Amino acid sequence: MGISTRTLTGTAVLGALVVVFDYTMKFSGLKIPFIPPLQFLHFDFTGIPIVLALLLFDLMPGGVIASAVAFFAILVRSGNPVGPLTKAVAEFSTIVGVALGLRWFKNPTKLTRLVSGILGIALRCLIMFFANLLVQPIYYGTPLVGVLLLSPLVALFNAIQGTISVLGGYFIYEAIMRRTSIHSKFGTDRR
Repeated sequence: MGISTRTLTGTAVLGALVVVFDYTMKFSGLKIPFIPPLQFLHFDFTGIPIVLALLLFDLMPGGVIASAVAFFAILVRSGNPVGPLTKAVAEFSTIVGVALGLRWFKNPTKLTRLVSGILGIALRCLIMFFANLLVQPIYYGTPLVGVLLLSPLVALFNAIQGTISVLGGYFIYEAIMRRTSIHSKFGTDRR
C-alpha cells in the first residue's frame, strides 16, 4: 500500500502547521492558561491541523503523523516528555473518536459531523481522565485524592480544547471542500 504524493504532501504541510502553531503561540505568549489550579494546561490551536489531517487524509497516515509531529515538536521545544506526550495523546484520542463517529455513518451529514465531534471530545475527556490518574501522581506528585477532585476541571479543559480542535478542523475542512476538488475519505469529491 503506497501513500499518494498528495497525501504525503498534505500531511507534511499540516504537520508543519502544527509546529508553526505550537511555536508561535508559545513564544508569542498567546497560549491561554486554564484556571489557577491548572495553569499548566493551555488553550491553543495545534489540534486544528491534526483534525484536518484526519478529515483530509484519514487516520493513517494523516492523523497519526500529525499527532506524532505534535509530540516531537513540543518535545524539542520543551525538553520534557510528559507535556508533549499528554498533548499528543489528547489530540490523537480526539481524532480517533471523530474517525469512529464518521465511520459509523456512511453518508457525511451535519448530524454525522456533530455526533463524530461529540464522540471525539468525549473520548478525549475519558482518555485524559485516565492519563491524569497516571501522570499527576507519578510525575507531579499530586495525591490521588487531589487528582480526583481536580478531574472535573481537567475534563472541562479537555472538552473546551477538544471543541476548539474539532470545530476549527471542520470549519477549515468545509471551506476546502467548497473551493477544491480534493477527495477525502469522509467527504465527497466536489468539482
